[in-house]
Amino acid sequence: MTPDDIRKLAVDGESERLELKSTTGERREAAKTACSMLNHQGGLIIIGVTPDGKVAGQQVGSDTIEDISREFQEIDPPAFPSIERIPVDAGREVLLVRVSRGDVAPYRYRNEAYRRVGSTDRRMSRDDEHRMFLERVHTELRWENQPADGWAPDDLDVAEIRRTANAAIQIGRLSEPVPETTEEILRGMGLLKDGVLLRAAVVMFGREQSIATSSQWMQCLLRVARFQGVSNTGDFTDNRQFRGNAFALLSHAERFLSDNLPIAGRITPDSFVRVDEPLYPREALREALANALCHREYSDGGGSVGVGIFDDRLEIASTGALHFGLTPAMLFQPHASRPWNPLIANGFYMRGIIERWGRGTNKMADMVTAVGLPQPEIEEFAGAVTVRFRPSQYIPPRRAEHNLTERQREILLILDGAPDGIPLREILALLGGQYTQRQVKFDLQLLRSINLADYLGRGYSAKWERVRENNR
Repeated sequence: MTPDDIRKLAVDGESERLELKSTTGERREAAKTACSMLNHQGGLIIIGVTPDGKVAGQQVGSDTIEDISREFQEIDPPAFPSIERIPVDAGREVLLVRVSRGDVAPYRYRNEAYRRVGSTDRRMSRDDEHRMFLERVHTELRWENQPADGWAPDDLDVAEIRRTANAAIQIGRLSEPVPETTEEILRGMGLLKDGVLLRAAVVMFGREQSIATSSQWMQCLLRVARFQGVSNTGDFTDNRQFRGNAFALLSHAERFLSDNLPIAGRITPDSFVRVDEPLYPREALREALANALCHREYSDGGGSVGVGIFDDRLEIASTGALHFGLTPAMLFQPHASRPWNPLIANGFYMRGIIERWGRGTNKMADMVTAVGLPQPEIEEFAGAVTVRFRPSQYIPPRRAEHNLTERQREILLILDGAPDGIPLREILALLGGQYTQRQVKFDLQLLRSINLADYLGRGYSAKWERVRENNR
């Protein structure tokens, strides 16, 4: 690197991957930064640049290099950043320290672990250290790539295995012909090693009945519920659990959504025509379900995937956390694909259900926003990751304290589109004149009795309005 290169970097200023130090008198701070960068994405530390970006350099002797190298030896596990001497002016030099991303994180400096956040070095919590350690050993020692004790290829659903192989050939993710035996397919997918079946094979292809009756595979669980209202503490109209392999659970979840998701309807004022559309794109929901089944934490025997439908949202939650430094916000930006369960993710990829290159969440967001819905929300909280879909408009409940008819739901839609209230005569007009005034008045009074509608004023000037959730 040349002095001009150093000056250009200094002008740009400090960042996630660049730190500037005035002199080697700040070598402790430089070593702490090196520790942070080892635990993050690596970077450069330039010693000999003032805080205002002036490349001043310093006199550098053999003792200078030894002092800073000795400080770097306080990093554990041992790391060896390279140090380059770059002459800048009148016998003065700049030291350029190159730090690569560490292979054995977490690293500690003087018994404290640090990580890079923006242009600062932050002390890492013990929980974050523990998570980083698990991520380090995860490559070789994962729950999914351990032997499935007591299971053999004959215990798997052969039809499901064949479906996966045939789908992979059809979409060009596996070369023809299909291997003749189940064992050959499993070996090709990395699910059978030295004749030993791995846990990932059971998760994807275990016979549903065998999993459902086994006390060792309780985490192969899907919970689904349709709640009344907006809270999971209230009553529900549907509440079921399924145990089985991941592909079977995906099918159960999709069937549940098809049976329980409301249709989003709207009244077109110009033509008084009601337009019905699916509330959420089916493909986006499938992407979220597949991600939950692929990337969840299977080592937790009490874990599961949960699907909850509320009056104001849909939530898909899975046990586990985000790993490898990913945050919810980063999932909607271009990001590398680093699945927590690569063998299971590869099975879903071969089946054509997911993409391999980290585009799933971006694709899901594109599909949702393309139909005018808000971008999905992703939240990591209390040991679970939740994907949340919200409608762009009010969806009348099918049941409240009373089973609502389609006519009553249409009336609620009309009220929702009139935040300042709407008189009875206009409601009748928007309903297309297909109902009598007496029928509509009866429905309005019923909706008022269960606190979904109310009226303002009296007589001819009276207006009806929908009672908003936060006003109840």
